[in-house]
Amino acid sequence: MKASFHRLLFKQEGNRAVWEYPFAVAGINVTFMLIRMLDLSSEDEEAFDVLYSIAFEMMDAQWLAMRASYMEFNEVLQVTRTQLERELSLEDIHRIQDLPAYNLLYQ
Repeated sequence: MKASFHRLLFKQEGNRAVWEYPFAVAGINVTFMLIRMLDLSSEDEEAFDVLYSIAFEMMDAQWLAMRASYMEFNEVLQVTRTQLERELSLEDIHRIQDLPAYNLLYQ
């Protein structure tokens, strides 16, 4: 997860635009999105950390795929939420490592 965080923080992959999303604001929004989605209060912290990293990687990938601008951040976040909800609802998902997007952490 540490390598994933550094890739995201330092924008090391993808064709980056001049107007990038604000990293800290994105982190807060991804956290809030996950807490609302999963109705979390004080669940397993490590599982949340892994899911958080996956969600942030998904959001970054969507940002690049959509060639988004700063003004499209909410749209990117919504697409990310939809994608994550879809993966979490798959029948064969019994643990975080089963999510298709889990591989984003180890590119």
